Amino acid sequence: MTERNPMIPQPRYPAALFAQDAQPHSTARIGSQPIALAAVTLCVILGGVASIAVWRTYTGTTPELDRVVATRVQMQARATQASEQLFEKTRGLEATQQESIDQLQVAQDQLQTMRRLLAAQQAETRRLSEQVAALSEAVDGLRQSYASAQETSSPVSRNRAIRTRAHVVRVHQRRAKSQG
Repeated sequence: MTERNPMIPQPRYPAALFAQDAQPHSTARIGSQPIALAAVTLCVILGGVASIAVWRTYTGTTPELDRVVATRVQMQARATQASEQLFEKTRGLEATQQESIDQLQVAQDQLQTMRRLLAAQQAETRRLSEQVAALSEAVDGLRQSYASAQETSSPVSRNRAIRTRAHVVRVHQRRAKSQG
């Protein structure tokens, strides 16, 4: 074995490991020829690239072009779908707007009808008020004639009261015919 000199520093790992480092390994041989390893790796990579190029040429398709075409088709489909959705929403809005216009027209027609009915009712109320006023005048005239007939019970005044009553009734009938 070897002698140990206390003045010379000794390695701190076991001697068995030291003995393994002295034996040649296969990785140690490959590591000693890096140029050959790089050349073989380069040949393998170039062979792979060449085989892919030959395969694409033979099949006539390239995935990049297929992806571009597929992307364009998808974009066109999305644009078409968005356009159709917009068209449908526009049609829905048009239909809703037309329904609103129709409902507004019906409401306006009903309002006009109500105004006409109100005007007719007001005219009827005025006519009836005038008739009530005429009847009130006739009743007052009758009361006065009756009162005067009571005071003077002469036949001449009775005839006058009857004529007055007949005159009031005729006036009332004429007014009713002209307004009715």
